[in-house]
Parts: sequence; structure tokens; C-alpha cells
Amino acid sequence: MKFKFKTQSYQTNAVNSVVDCFNGQHYKDNLNDTSETFLTNPEILNDNYLKNKELNISDHTILSNIKSVQNRQNLIQSSDLIKKSNCLNLDIEMETGTGKTYCYIKTIFELNKRYGWSKFIIIVPTIAIREGVFKSFEITSEHFAESYNKKARFFKYNSRRLHEIESFSSDSGINVMIINIQAFNARGADNRRIYDELDDFQSRRPIDVIMQCNPILILDEPQKMEGSATLNALPQFNPLFILRYSATHATQHNLIHRLDAVDAYNQKLVKKIEVRGIQPKGLDGSGSYLYLESIEISKNAPIARLEFEIKLRNGSIKKQIRKISYGDNLYKLSNEMEQYKDRFVVSQIDKNNNSIEFSNGILIKVGEAYGDLSEIDIRRIQIRETISSHLEKELLLYSQGIKVLSLFFIDQVKKYRDYDQADEKGIYAKIFEEEYHNCVEDFLNKKNINYNYLKYLKDIDPLKTHNGYFSIDRKTKRLIDPTIDRNGEAKEVDAYELILKDKEKLLSFEENTRFIFSHSALSEGWDNPNVFVMCMLKHSNNEIKRRQEVGRGLRLCVTQSGERIYNPNIVHEINQLTVVANESYHDFVNGLQHEIIESLSSRPRIANQSYFIGKVIHTHEGEFVITESLAAQIYRYLVKNDYTNEVDEILPSYHEAKNKNQLAPLPEVLKPYSEGIFSLINSVFSDGALPKIGNARSLRKNQINENINMIEFKELWNRINKKAVYKVNFKTSELIEKSIKAINEQLIVTPLSYKVDIGSQKQIISSDEMRSMESFSSSKSRTVFGNQISSNIKYDLLGKIANETNLLRKTIAKILEKIENFKSYKENPEQFIFEVSRIINEQKSTMIVEKLEYRTLDDSYSIDIFTANQSTLNLNDTSELLKKHVYDFVVTDSDVEKNFVKELDNSDEVIVYAKLPKGFLIPTPVGDYNPDWAISFKEHDVKHIYFVAETKGSMSSMDLRQIEKSKIKCAKKYFEELGSLINHNKVKYDVVTDYNKLMDIVSRP
Repeated sequence: MKFKFKTQSYQTNAVNSVVDCFNGQHYKDNLNDTSETFLTNPEILNDNYLKNKELNISDHTILSNIKSVQNRQNLIQSSDLIKKSNCLNLDIEMETGTGKTYCYIKTIFELNKRYGWSKFIIIVPTIAIREGVFKSFEITSEHFAESYNKKARFFKYNSRRLHEIESFSSDSGINVMIINIQAFNARGADNRRIYDELDDFQSRRPIDVIMQCNPILILDEPQKMEGSATLNALPQFNPLFILRYSATHATQHNLIHRLDAVDAYNQKLVKKIEVRGIQPKGLDGSGSYLYLESIEISKNAPIARLEFEIKLRNGSIKKQIRKISYGDNLYKLSNEMEQYKDRFVVSQIDKNNNSIEFSNGILIKVGEAYGDLSEIDIRRIQIRETISSHLEKELLLYSQGIKVLSLFFIDQVKKYRDYDQADEKGIYAKIFEEEYHNCVEDFLNKKNINYNYLKYLKDIDPLKTHNGYFSIDRKTKRLIDPTIDRNGEAKEVDAYELILKDKEKLLSFEENTRFIFSHSALSEGWDNPNVFVMCMLKHSNNEIKRRQEVGRGLRLCVTQSGERIYNPNIVHEINQLTVVANESYHDFVNGLQHEIIESLSSRPRIANQSYFIGKVIHTHEGEFVITESLAAQIYRYLVKNDYTNEVDEILPSYHEAKNKNQLAPLPEVLKPYSEGIFSLINSVFSDGALPKIGNARSLRKNQINENINMIEFKELWNRINKKAVYKVNFKTSELIEKSIKAINEQLIVTPLSYKVDIGSQKQIISSDEMRSMESFSSSKSRTVFGNQISSNIKYDLLGKIANETNLLRKTIAKILEKIENFKSYKENPEQFIFEVSRIINEQKSTMIVEKLEYRTLDDSYSIDIFTANQSTLNLNDTSELLKKHVYDFVVTDSDVEKNFVKELDNSDEVIVYAKLPKGFLIPTPVGDYNPDWAISFKEHDVKHIYFVAETKGSMSSMDLRQIEKSKIKCAKKYFEELGSLINHNKVKYDVVTDYNKLMDIVSRP
């Protein structure tokens, strides 16, 4: 496998947030800066080292740039440059799993491209992170070489390999040193070598050579580097400036970019989380052990999978899982175990509450363990739950080329691998092998298992499918605690070297390892995109936070071809991380949510009128500053619709309405600015916006039923399952002509302006009045317009518009040289770029749809796509079993769809229907498109009509986003092409608002 990387807009935004802080800095590289003196006498310390050129823009310009960057994200603006140790520090906040390492590597290339800077030092808190960063440079090397036509030279600092520092200082290309803090802030002799004059380094100090390079420092996880030794050492590197990348900054500087946990989840950049909690109940020493694993739903009465103790024929007692029905008596089923004699007769199995109740009044919910429980009982249940969850995910994802990994966190290495035992297996390893055998055997008895997956599962050696990654004492070959050396002192070692270096192999189906036990991978520095299940085989504590543990599995998964699953249509259908917790669901979720809330300190907390005043929003007309009057209107809108409480906090009701597309309409005066206004509201902290953490216990499997085997459905499927490619035959010259014409007709650029108020201080009456703005009175004002406003910012005009339109620079140049109002660029560059890009994109979109052609391929979607997309449903979100759908239930996106399903299922005209799986996609130039419904109708009991429908709550073009309208137009062309291949009963496609509208269209000839 080879990882593949794509340019993602959210990552590009993070890069631009850094690079744009230095707009106006002159480009200057090192190619002509070598000198005869330096080359012949390198021990001389002077300015002849190849170094980063000093900043030639003023602090005022940098602060203005920073405010501009903060402004476009509505971050709190820096009042002045926050410097530490006389050095500029910039904070970049990025949630774990969103690719911050990729971002700062790309930032390195961009800073070099824009300004010529070439010396970078990445400082990390642990060796583990150092190894991970080095690996990231290796696997992205070709990707960035394609984009920037150059490669970076990168190396890990080693005090015994000082020739690499020599190359770092003298090489003219991009040079990156990766160093962990222990290499310069610890007391050991090797760690102090960086400050010593060394004979093997020509009597120089390595730190002196480094500081001459004036490097840019990049701190990865700076909250782990807040110690005085580290902070005091940083100035000795003589940094040009410092970039700090973290999901949770402990100390705030100049925050220039924010992609926090809420943003990452809502933008579907990380996995969705669900939790399986284990809740001990009734620990009264009764000995009546019970554990309710699940409730199985069927068309008949529900069945409970219950674990209890059973007396075997040889007299031994063993815990076993049995399927239990209404009226079953555990006393009889356990072969008359005395502990179940007191009326342990099943009186109710409740599918809605996910519980079982006995006639003695004892009620147990799924995930609860009752009776006499030891810690090892809980651990066994957790291991079993992890294996079961792993197999369920593996069944769904195998056909899509995605390998599933599960990660166990343990508190002692010996519990997994015990060298004092003959087989070297700890208690967890033994339990795993027992439970794995039982789970696989039970799993193989299920229906509808894909044959290829079945073969894959049977071919895996159970003894080789689990492994542990721990430190090994090279002398004794025995596992040791990786944070403690043999003398009992703290020491960090390469605990993760194997898994970090063999990540591609681990993700291959050819590698048997699927279950990983780890003790030291709890800290930052290790993750794997295909961790889908995590199990906490340890006690909760305050040293390792839940968010830190969960972060190891948040990264979006990759396929066998190295492609990451980014598609928003299916990203959360596939990327779901199950956490098997060692505590109840509610305790785990409450703890995790609390930690997430703590990390959102940079978000505003209240949405009062003052919050909106002066905020900048982007519209089709460019940037717009919210006035006091409009701010009052926004505030009244929130209050009127009960979207805020008495202290102006955003209520969950706002987010509930937003998620259902049922937000109250804005007043007419605010509608032109709706997108920007809602963006501002969404950026205010609210409990309702927190990532939704599902309770895996309240989920049930959405099974495929026999309707999928109906002749009518197979005929329908064979008509629409064709894969296709498209081509767009438009000439660039035609796009240039239309763009020039549209720009000349539509382009309006408002000159930059600002108001200058001149006031004088009034007579001070009280100290309170002195502290308020009311102690001043305005006497006169004037407005300054664009031609009077000077700026040091230089824009890459062609580059900016080319990036926004995905066109070549030469194409943009041909457009700009013919437009009539080009001079308006100088009056308001940001609006000019925005408007020109918008108009060009509109012309391009129109031409694409007009010139679009589809061609079907020989390849088609397999009906296995329905098996692969069996989902889990929340009990509260589904109705009763459906009669005519190919799944037992349907997950609907809105009330419109919910009513539509009822009508379909009760209609005499409908034979069978399906909500199409998220993986069924039609390619379009504006993104893949997933239609909603495939329906087979009967007509006069003879002829069938095949229909693919898209349901929308409103047909008004104003209510549909431009991208949706474009996709629908493309889909119509696709089905027209598909219909031309079928001689009779052509596929019909349209957009409908309800069932009656559907029948109107179907009845047409």
C-alpha cells in the first residue's frame, strides 16, 4: 500500500492563515548567499551562513495581517503582537486527526515559495511524536514534490551525527530538523552536547551554528512543552518566529486559525464516535450473575442474548450466552443453579428500552452486568464486546477494501504478555483467544455474510491476529514499562518504532494483525487511520484524558489503495469509532464532553448584540461589516425564536432546528447576509453543537430482508446499477469570452473606507463614568475612501483567482487583461478577487452542465453494496418494521422523507422500493451525487415502471443551494443517457416534494 494525498480546502485554509500573516515580506532565497570566506573557513561564526532572511515588514504590518487573517474567521483579534522572549508566536488550533502534521509540512513549502525561507526546526515533546513526524515527511515527500517541484531535506537530530547540522546550515534548499525536547533541555551528557564546544564539531557549539540560521520553529503539541527548561531554551535557537500547532493550547498567543472539535465533527473531518459502556449493577454478593449483551429484533417477539452461569454435566460451572425468550426460566436453563431459583422467569423483553425484566422485579438493560462480579468478569465482557464490534464493522467494510483495526489500552504489560508463564501469555491474551474463538464461531452462523469476507475471516490464524507493541529490553528481551528505565528512573524509549514504520503493512489485508494491545501508545504521537474499535482495559484516571485516548482513532480511514474516505455523502456511514468503555455510557460521555468543552476556550460564549457589531461577513458583493442596526436585528431574531436563553447563550433548540433544516426565516433585511450571519451564530459555543456521541447500546442492526430477492427489485437494480464517466466538451476560449462579458456587466467593487470620529473628553463626574466610552463626546467625523488608504500588502492576484476557480494562471490572465474595470482592484483587492472568482465560477458551472456528456461503463455496482451499507439505527429514530423496503427500517433525513416512506409502504401501486445506499454515487463535475430512492411500481398488474426519485421539502430554486441544483441537472442527464440504453420501461428520474407529486409524474406517458 502507498498512501495517497489530496489537496483539502480546510488544510489549505490552515496553511494560508500562517502564510498570509507575512504579506508584504519580500521574497529572497539563499541561492546567492554563499561566500568564499564561509566555504573555506566554516568555523567562523558570522552572517555568511545560509539563513532565513530577517523580517523586512514592520510590526504594524504584521499585526494588520494577523487581524485580517483573524477577521476572516471571526477570531478574537490581537490588540498587539503577543511576543514571548521577544519572538513572535502564532497559535494554530487543529483537532486531533485532521492532519496538522500535513498542514505544517505544507506550510513549510508555502513559506519557502512565497518568501524564500528555508530553515525550519520542528520541536516535539516525545520520541514517539518525533518518529511520527519523520514518517509523515517520508510518506508525503512525493506528494509535495509534485506540487512544489522540489523536495525538503529532513532529519532527526542526533548529537552523534553533527554533520547533519552542518548540512542544515549550509544547504540552500528547504531543510528541516526534527528534535525532541529531551535533546536540549535534559541534564544527561548526550543531551547537553548541543551546548558544548565539541572537538568533533571543529570546537564549535551546535546551538551556535543552529542559531545563525535564524530558523523558524514549529512546536508540535506545545502544551506538553510548558516547562521552564524548555521555554528558557527556545530563545537560544534564535528563531525568526514560532508556530504552535495543537488541539488544546495551554497558553494563548496570537490565535490565527481554529479548527476545533466542533468544527472537525460538523465538517466530517474526523470519525463519528459511539460508546459501548459496561455498567455493573446490583453488586450485593447475591451470586446471581447476569449480563445482557443485546436485544435482537425480528418480525416475531424480540429475543435477548443473555449471559448467565450454567452447570455442566461434569459438575463445573461456566458462563455462557444463550438466546432467551419471553417465559424462559433461568433456573431450568442453568440446570437448576440455586442462585436463579427465586423467580428468574422472563416477564418482558422490551425492544424500545433495550431491557429484560424478570418476574422477581429485576430489570437489566443492554450493557449492564448484574450480581457477583469480579474485575476480570468486566474485562472479559469488554474484550468480547470489542471482538464482536470488530467483526460487525469488518463485515461491512471488507468489500470496500478497508481493513479494520482494534486497539486495547491496558494498564500493565504483564496482563497481556507474561514471560513468567510457559506460553508467555498474560491473562488478557488468554481471554482474547477464548472469546475470539467463540465470537467467530457465533458470527459464522449468521445469514447474509459476503462469501469473500467469509473466506478472509476463515484464513486468518487466530493466534497471529493479535499483537502487542511495547518496549523491549535488548539484553533480557523482556518487556518493560516504556516510561521507566532499568534503574527505576523516568526514561522515554522508542516504544512505537515498529508500528510507526510498518503502518502501510499493518493496513494491508495480507497482514494478520487486526487487534493491538498497547500500554504506552496512550500518549500523543501514535495513531492509525483504520482504528475502528478502542477498548479501555484499565481504570479511568486523571493522568490520561478520555479525549487523548479517543484521539488515537479519530483519523479518517484509508482503503487498500491508500485512498482516504473523505466523501461527505458516506464519510460518517463508514467512519464510526466504537469505544468499549470501562464505565457506563453516561459517565464516559459526560467526561469526554467536559474535556471537549474545556478545549473550546477560544470560542465566544454569548450571542448578544455587542458580539455581532463590527463582525465581518462575506457576501456576493464582497466583505460586509455588520452595523449596530443589523446586529440588533440578529439579536432580536435569536430572542424572538427562543434560540437563546436569558444570559444570551445559544440553546440546543437552535442546533436542533438547524440540523432539521427548520430554522425560522431571517427578516428580509438580513436575508442577503444569511450565510455569514449563521456562520457567526454557529461559532458561538453551545452544548447543542457538541459532537454527538452515540450510545451503541441503543443501536440495532438494520437487516436486509427478502424483498431484495424479489424479481421486480432485481430488474429495477439491473436498470440503474451502471457505473459511468462524464466528459465536458467546452473550449477554454469560450469560457474566457463569457467570463469577460459577465464581469464587465456585473462587477461592482466598493472602495475601501473607514470612518474617523473626532471627539473630546467631557468633564468627569465619577470613576465609573471615567471608565466608560460615555466620558467622550463626538464632535465631528470624516470618511476616508480607497484611494486614500495605503497598504503594504501585496497580492498574488493571478494565483488567488486561479486557486478559487481551479483554472490556469494564463487563463485568468487572459480574462483580466480584457475587463473594463480592472482599476477597481486597487480600491478593494479582497472584494475584487472575491467577485471576479464568483462570476467566473458561475460561468464555468453553467457551461459544464450545458456541455456535459455521460458514457456508461461495462462495470456496475454489485448488489453487495446493500450488504456493505447495512447500518446501525437508533431505537428512537425508527418506526416499525417496513413491508416493502429492502431493509427492515429506513433512516430518514427529514419529516418530508418520513411521510414519504409511510406513503410508499402503504401504497397499492408500489411493489418494492429502496433508499439507495450512500455508496451508490453518480459522478458529476461538482461532486458525487447520491440519489434518494429506487421504486418499482405496478401498472394494471402487468407493466412495471422504474423510478429514481429525489425528495426535497421545497422545489423553490431559492431554497436549493446552487451545488444541489447543478447535481440534479447532471443526474437528469445521466438517467437520460441510461434510458437510451433500455428499449422499454425506461428509468424515470425527477425531484418530488411528496408522494402525490410522485404519482403525478409516474402517471404521465
